[in-house]
Amino acid sequence: MSTPARLAGQIVAAHGRNYLVELGDGALLKCVPRGKSATLVCGDRVSIAVTSPGEGVIEALIPRTTLFHRAATLREKLIAANANQAAVIVAAEPSFSDELVARALIAAEIAGMSALLVLNKIDLETQAALARVRLQPLVRAGYPLVELSAKASVAPLMPHLLGQTTVMIGQSGMGKSTVINALFPDANARTDEISRFLDSGKHTTTHTRLYRLADGSALIDTPGVQEFGLAHVIRADVAGVMPDFRPFLGGCRFNNCRHLTEPGCTVTDAVRNGEIDARRYEIYTRIISSPV
Repeated sequence: MSTPARLAGQIVAAHGRNYLVELGDGALLKCVPRGKSATLVCGDRVSIAVTSPGEGVIEALIPRTTLFHRAATLREKLIAANANQAAVIVAAEPSFSDELVARALIAAEIAGMSALLVLNKIDLETQAALARVRLQPLVRAGYPLVELSAKASVAPLMPHLLGQTTVMIGQSGMGKSTVINALFPDANARTDEISRFLDSGKHTTTHTRLYRLADGSALIDTPGVQEFGLAHVIRADVAGVMPDFRPFLGGCRFNNCRHLTEPGCTVTDAVRNGEIDARRYEIYTRIISSPV
């Protein structure tokens, strides 16, 4: 019996041990991994063997360029692979957690990805003004801020997506689904299609999915998150991946300074002088003092 030819594809959706793999010609195959254990995620590029019409077996994982994930003490949650940009979405209403935003940005930096902020629902003028104030320390740190009202238009976001593979991450209620539906008018139909492929019914809507723009760029939609663990991040590395802290690193009296209560710390000096936002520093201290 001849060995099935291997084909290269990319995982565009997953449910349990069932994966939807898109081939280079756009064909979709329902695949399962070879063996009992496999840690695969949306965006992974894989090598598969076709076993029957529309079905295959994942034989190998092609090395990743990036891996965006979060982790608690005993549980790691892989979010997406091979993305080069994270778009962290917040809204004028409801209120968002600036610590969760900071944690997602740190995860992107650790993964070697660029990041931007998306402020949705700017038609709520009073609330949007307050949200801008909260986001200003991040804007000063160098993160681009895209403002839009997704129900009216997502055009301001488009230039930031072209040529990129972007993971969109945010809390529930920020309007991420509205953004996705505006960018991809057939998104709901695609969800139904994926559900049929993976036999997962409505549960598929709680899983990560990859969509392609006309130019071949990709947007990876993720479920809303209420917490973002950083147990996988070495605490001594946190200051170095916060852009607003970087200009003040390297000048502390002690090489192993944690930038807490040590004397001669250039970071805490910068906080006192208003060069580092006090709220950003508060978030930093909580992150490095927490196991997750």
